[in-house]
Amino acid sequence: MFPLTEENKRVAWLLLSTGTCPRCIFRFCAVDFQAPYKLPYKELLDELQKFLETEKDTFILEAPNPPLKKIRLQESGDGIDNLSQNTEGGVSVTEDGSIASRNSYFNVCNVCLGVLQEFCEKEFIKKVCRKVETSGFEFTNLVFSVSFPPQLSVRESLFEVSVVFAHPETLADCHFLGAICPDCFKPAKNKQSVFTRMAVMKALNKIKEEDFRKQFPCPPNSPKAVCTVLEIECAHGAVFVAGRYNKYSRNLPQTPWIIDGERKLESSVEELISDHLLTVFKAESFNFSSSGREDVDVRTLGNGRPFAIELVNPHRVHFTSQEIKELQQKINNSSDKIQVRDLQLVTREAIGHMKEGEEEKTKTYSALIWTNKAIRKEDLRFLNDIKDLKIDQKTPLRVLHRRPLAVRTRVVHTMETDYVDEHHFRLHLKTQAGTYIKEFVHGDFGRTKPNIGSLLDVTADILELDVESVDVDWPPALDD
Repeated sequence: MFPLTEENKRVAWLLLSTGTCPRCIFRFCAVDFQAPYKLPYKELLDELQKFLETEKDTFILEAPNPPLKKIRLQESGDGIDNLSQNTEGGVSVTEDGSIASRNSYFNVCNVCLGVLQEFCEKEFIKKVCRKVETSGFEFTNLVFSVSFPPQLSVRESLFEVSVVFAHPETLADCHFLGAICPDCFKPAKNKQSVFTRMAVMKALNKIKEEDFRKQFPCPPNSPKAVCTVLEIECAHGAVFVAGRYNKYSRNLPQTPWIIDGERKLESSVEELISDHLLTVFKAESFNFSSSGREDVDVRTLGNGRPFAIELVNPHRVHFTSQEIKELQQKINNSSDKIQVRDLQLVTREAIGHMKEGEEEKTKTYSALIWTNKAIRKEDLRFLNDIKDLKIDQKTPLRVLHRRPLAVRTRVVHTMETDYVDEHHFRLHLKTQAGTYIKEFVHGDFGRTKPNIGSLLDVTADILELDVESVDVDWPPALDD
């Protein structure tokens, strides 16, 4: 009798179409008896296809069949003789929605990475047995241990249910290890006991067998009470949302502005965006990151600044593209100080693109500048001809409390000037990311050299600054 039921069909269909093997499908459908898992892989696959073909027309696929690498089962006289990788054939979903199998090829499972495919077949079991038989060891019993790649934990599921057990009656079982291996048990502020799982395992690997047998009975004594359950917890792995934001206010910090426990301004870009995400995703907390940051009095215009938000332990994670668009519109309608575009769900790995080559990226700015001396339009023309000007900037005085003292070389790629009057002009400039623009204008008491003031031989100051573009091609632009 096939182990799946009618209520499993939609899930099984979706999993198979996206590259999940039959044994993993059984696991996800809570098949908890052993017999189906023991069947040969080809037989499992055939039976699963027959089961799903019966009502294939009632299913609507929600994900495409990916172009995965395939494994081929090669037959010999006594069954499966070898398993080899191949890039052709496989289980696929055809245009009419049916499942197609070509010869004996199949996809490498996107969850177990082939562990429950190739390594559950008879030939691999025989290989392990031959290794044991030829090892030369004498033994009366054995422990068979399996070590899986850590990435399997990521592919399994982001939702985790954990049950924490305790057994007070045998709490002292580990204490003898502390006397024999004291260096394995170090007190920690956030640990109630030094006898953690990792510490105990470290000591057991270190202790000699004869010392262990002297201290602990083998076999162990039977306890009177069963384990108690300390807690049952549900948790979900973080999800990530990215986009670009514009900031139109000159009185809004990027992150909460709190000094000595006192809030200086009522809100921030981070909060105006994240508050909505926390509510909709039902997350416990968040972490905000962006491609650089602007000062509280600086606007960010153009197509905005890339940002990403990690939502910790979200209770809701599945959203359609339309729902994400509606969420973006809700954020935009809630404030005239910011606007968000290209809001989308991304992976943790994709966030790395926001930081890649950050030092080499460019940004363009527009600054309104004041000079103490009267200037003429022709006094500014030479600035337009300067290309790739290298400047040395000591850590500005205004950020020295939170950044180490250093001298950083930055490049001002281009400058263009618009004359306003004899004491004002607007400067458009493209610079290397990480350039302190305000300091490049006024010099920061000589800590930035050269600067606009020294180039023009005037005292210069910046009245307004706008970020016109952040040239980071991430996240991908979305259609409106």
